[in-house]
Amino acid sequence: MEPLFAILCGFFFAAAIYLMLSKHTVRILLGVALLGNGVNLLLFTAGRLVREVPPIIATTQDGLAPGAANPLPQALILTAIVISFSFFAFLLVLTYRAYQELGTDNSDEMRLSEPRDEPLPPMGY
Repeated sequence: MEPLFAILCGFFFAAAIYLMLSKHTVRILLGVALLGNGVNLLLFTAGRLVREVPPIIATTQDGLAPGAANPLPQALILTAIVISFSFFAFLLVLTYRAYQELGTDNSDEMRLSEPRDEPLPPMGY
């Protein structure tokens, strides 16, 4: 099962990088969300996938049973889901406001700081 998840992680990373290299901000936003999900799946896969032994320490034990799943990556993933959702919501609002203000989602056309019709600054001093 873990090799399947490793291949799926690679697919998530490849698709995220492809989307983030786009000129359109909505695709970049989807790429960032897909990258976050890929990292979460990678952490989950690294924590071992076992259903037979739950990650619970009995009162008579000092540590986890051998072969139990590591609960730390699962806790990290829960935290990362909350953080990535809030980051996605912030980027979504930022993208929407940029579209409202500029009328485009193409990053090449968002040139308020570098207008196309303005002359170039002096090149030498």
